[in-house]
Amino acid sequence: MRGGTVVDPDGMRHADVAIEGETITEIGEIPVGPDDRIIDCRGRYILPGFVDTHSHADGFVEDASVQRSLLKQGVTTAIAGQDGVSYAPGDGAYGSEYFAAINGAHPGYSGGGVAAYLAGVEGRSRLNFAYLVPAGTVRWEVCGRSKAPADEAQRAAMVELVEQGMREGAVGLSTGLDYVPGLFATTDEIGALCSPVASVGGVYVTHMRGGYEANSAAGVEEIARISALSGARVHISHFHAQAEIVQEQLEALARAGVDATFDAYPYTRGCTLLGMPLLPPELSVLPAEAVVEAIQDPAERIGLRRDWFPAVERNASLGPGWPSMITLAHIAAPAFAWAHGLTLDAAAAKAGADPIDFALDLLAASRLQVNAVMAVPHERGVAELARIFSNPAHMGGSDGIFIGAHPHPRARGTFARYLREFVRETSTWSWPEAVRHLSAAPAARFGLGRRGRVAPGWIADLIVVDPEAVRDTATYERPLGEAVGIDDVVVAGEQVLSRGALGESKPGRGLRRQSASASLVEPTRRLESAGE
Repeated sequence: MRGGTVVDPDGMRHADVAIEGETITEIGEIPVGPDDRIIDCRGRYILPGFVDTHSHADGFVEDASVQRSLLKQGVTTAIAGQDGVSYAPGDGAYGSEYFAAINGAHPGYSGGGVAAYLAGVEGRSRLNFAYLVPAGTVRWEVCGRSKAPADEAQRAAMVELVEQGMREGAVGLSTGLDYVPGLFATTDEIGALCSPVASVGGVYVTHMRGGYEANSAAGVEEIARISALSGARVHISHFHAQAEIVQEQLEALARAGVDATFDAYPYTRGCTLLGMPLLPPELSVLPAEAVVEAIQDPAERIGLRRDWFPAVERNASLGPGWPSMITLAHIAAPAFAWAHGLTLDAAAAKAGADPIDFALDLLAASRLQVNAVMAVPHERGVAELARIFSNPAHMGGSDGIFIGAHPHPRARGTFARYLREFVRETSTWSWPEAVRHLSAAPAARFGLGRRGRVAPGWIADLIVVDPEAVRDTATYERPLGEAVGIDDVVVAGEQVLSRGALGESKPGRGLRRQSASASLVEPTRRLESAGE
């Protein structure tokens, strides 16, 4: 890699980077050999590849278009198994049904646990995947659709599944405590599941209970109890709230002695299953056919309108104007394809229907396979997001969902947006600080081995960035726009993106957790700062 500016958490300097096999061998002024292959990096920066700490690309390991979308943002590793629901352990049926509008169905996984999921990446992907044991899937495998607290035998069986997943290389455990069945798990149950995670240095990753925003304190209090019960390090998923709330709650965790980090994406709006906020948990936990039958029943609708939708209006993340705050991103029913990109309010008006009836009709016709972009009452501008991202505990995560005709732009824009808005335009981060938030710290936190730095002896997962051109093009109105300014990417020493074109090589790995010490080893050669 010839003539670029190497950026590492320690600084920046003009240098060449030599790679042999999958490893960086030298950084400096390097003579060219007759058999060397050259990537011309003049005028551009060489960075370690980014780690997406919260990805929903779980089922897209073989999808070239998704791989391209991630690589064009500079992402070389995605951490899957988020929000407590994914394919492994078990046969993948629950994750494929309940999260059909988030993760989709996996093209190859049909059982075999974490080991099989990670093995399924090898030879099929241009980027790496790590995996979190999803606690909701674990609960499903042991407790099925039960809403009751797990008994002693069930808890022991769940702990055994988590232990097995960690032995097979998972980097931690995830929960989704606003989703079913995780919503039914008690604090003590989660603490027990986190104990084997803590014992091997993994991380407890949580979509915390209570809906975030103004309700964040309740979720954080539970996180502190879970950490106290288990000793686990903690990572909070997509911590969306006002900057003051984020700061206050992180300080509360620090006072409680909890080792905590978090991810947050550079957008205000979220995205989730439409049924998650609009259907009561005791209904959502039923088989899809039973839910569809119930919401088509006129008497059931009367009951939901009377007993449940007032609670939707009290939801801190939505409020009374919820139909205008929900934009339809993915609708499985072809008859409703016209509604993609419309708010529920607007779509219901176009259909001549009440928003509640329209939402339930939509869910029934789509067999619940609907996701939506969710606005929040408090829109956060760049300055407020910058305050959140300035926290040293922050790490990059997109929460990217690739299913939908009109998806959230975060799937295709997050990491380029970080660089455009928070490095180039606002100087919230220097370039070395960006590497720390997006590469080095996540790789160390999740035990990804010698990744996240540009240093001899480290794995050559590297990206080449045009610092003046890099930007996101995906917007809420046009969410499929591809990032620009990153056209050359190397994974495990093989060039997977060359001048913007995908290569044929698929060197991506299913990354097994390595010890924290292996991830935190100081590079053998520090880069001298050459300005920012």
